[in-house]
Amino acid sequence: MQTARIDRSQIVIAKKDVLERNDKEYWKHATIEEKLQTITFLRECFYGEEATTGRLQRIHTMLKLK
Repeated sequence: MQTARIDRSQIVIAKKDVLERNDKEYWKHATIEEKLQTITFLRECFYGEEATTGRLQRIHTMLKLK
């Protein structure tokens, strides 16, 4: 998977609410593929590459009812 580089030549100075609104608009119009690529990228950043190459772990919890 090849990722695009961030263009650091532009600096944006704006209020927090404006930036959040812009983010919401971007993600509202992003394709499913873009969203999944971003989720995969973030999972690899936080949990390592094995988080995206392996299977999800299943955890079963049993509770006693009174």
